[in-house]
Amino acid sequence: MTNHDPSVARITPDDLTQLNATLERLPSLELIKWSHSRFGKRLGVLSAMQKAGCALCQMVAELGLQDDIEIVFVDTGVNYWETLDTIERVKKEYGLKVLSLHPEFTMAEQILREGILYLDPEGQKKCCNLRKKAPLKQIMGRYDALLSSLRRGSGGNRAEIPVLALDTELNLIRIHPLLNMNNDDLEKYIEEKDVIINPLHAQGYPTVSCNRCTTPVLPGEPERAGRWRHLENAAVYCNINPTDRARVGDNSDFVELGVDVVGRILDFQI
Repeated sequence: MTNHDPSVARITPDDLTQLNATLERLPSLELIKWSHSRFGKRLGVLSAMQKAGCALCQMVAELGLQDDIEIVFVDTGVNYWETLDTIERVKKEYGLKVLSLHPEFTMAEQILREGILYLDPEGQKKCCNLRKKAPLKQIMGRYDALLSSLRRGSGGNRAEIPVLALDTELNLIRIHPLLNMNNDDLEKYIEEKDVIINPLHAQGYPTVSCNRCTTPVLPGEPERAGRWRHLENAAVYCNINPTDRARVGDNSDFVELGVDVVGRILDFQI
């Protein structure tokens, strides 16, 4: 990308430092309202229809933003039927619009072309790229920001996620309104609001993804032990979220958005 167009402006991680510190004190619903005030219909929600993602959908509906904010779901073609059923419930009961993204090839077509990729760690990375990351690129230019359900309480790299982060691959801002919710907070919110949740969570699946690489977790195991259980030294995450990846840390990352959008983002009035 170039920065010669006077109608666009560049945002770097340093530009967001003070704003992130300011936004830290806002509760989840207020962060969503702030995000909508800045991005309007150029704001979407990325949800895999897991607990936190479903809670985020419920919040958008509670705020009455169904007409402005749509839900983005990456349909890998090998999701559990319970996940797909959860999407239908979210659409029907919350009145939300869902944009489903699909890989270029079905799993059967991919196997004919590439073999069974998910049987070894390197193949698994390629499979996640083909079926998760590549489809997400279909939304480039559609949004200036995406609400995400990542939480610091999940640990790992996610323990340090900021409110706002850059997604240089999609050229947009990732916003994390649930970042300060721990597991107890999330469970309490789900119970109090009677949030629609994926029934697989009640069947021993703390996290849910493709049916080829997700299994139930035994008591005492780490939350993500059911991901890629069949692979030794497999990656912990599929890297669909930029904050799960290694960070450069030298402020060389940036996104370019409309000058008016950047002005609204960096306006510190709350």
